[in-house]
Amino acid sequence: MTSDQHIPKPEHTAVRVALWRALHVQVDTQPHILTDEIGLKLVADGQWRNRPDMNPEFSKPMRASIVGRARFIEDIVEEQAKNGVSQYVILGAGLDTFAQRRPEIASRMNLFEVDQPGPQAWKQKRLAETGFTVPEWLHFVPVDFEAGQSWWEQLIAAGFDKQKPAVVVSTGVSMYLTREANMATLKQMSKLAPGSTFAMTFMLSLDNLDPKERSGMEFVMKKAQEAGTPFLSLFAPPQILALAKEAGFKDPKYVSAEEIYQRYFAGRSDGLRAGNAEAFVCLKT
Repeated sequence: MTSDQHIPKPEHTAVRVALWRALHVQVDTQPHILTDEIGLKLVADGQWRNRPDMNPEFSKPMRASIVGRARFIEDIVEEQAKNGVSQYVILGAGLDTFAQRRPEIASRMNLFEVDQPGPQAWKQKRLAETGFTVPEWLHFVPVDFEAGQSWWEQLIAAGFDKQKPAVVVSTGVSMYLTREANMATLKQMSKLAPGSTFAMTFMLSLDNLDPKERSGMEFVMKKAQEAGTPFLSLFAPPQILALAKEAGFKDPKYVSAEEIYQRYFAGRSDGLRAGNAEAFVCLKT
């Protein structure tokens, strides 16, 4: 039997996202914003509920943000699939399980998961071990960013058709990139075929947060710095919109955490809601 001890596991942030999605199903009242326990199945941590970051009360705003943004993205994909868009690209896919949970939509598209080679190999191994086959419409796109590989070139090599419209999403990534790197991504996305959609989350600059949330964000940033993954880019909404326009988008749309709340959380009996620190910018070509 071949040893897999040298296959790098997913980053701790990807594991946490998968577990929070499962925690939402297990501790929050119905209706669930998103139903996803497949990521938990892949992680296979029998002690996960004992983790400090899985405390139901402590993690409440974070898991609300995670399931809210995931639902927002999946609603976009579902809508665009109905409009005939046949390509869906997930940048920094991590332990995303759309292909396994929503095959009735995904099977009508070519789905491309872009991620680092090691964690992606680990995910493919776990999918096989848990009984999930890889259909012909699901494409894994390993990109060695540290070696300077271009994710766009790797995407094209994997079969992405740049002449056809697509939905491209990037969640939980922009804060780790410099302004210049974010601009490069936006410029690349502005060249997508007409009829495409690009949706990206970003973290609001600290002076856009109330004192309590600012204090929490400063703590998160400190921990990220200590983990070697510092936050490099925070934006005020006008700044991200200006960046998108500079990159070539004519009508960028800012989607606030409040708008996500009104769409999916308003009226819930459990008080589940995300903080205001993370928002979306949605762009169409």
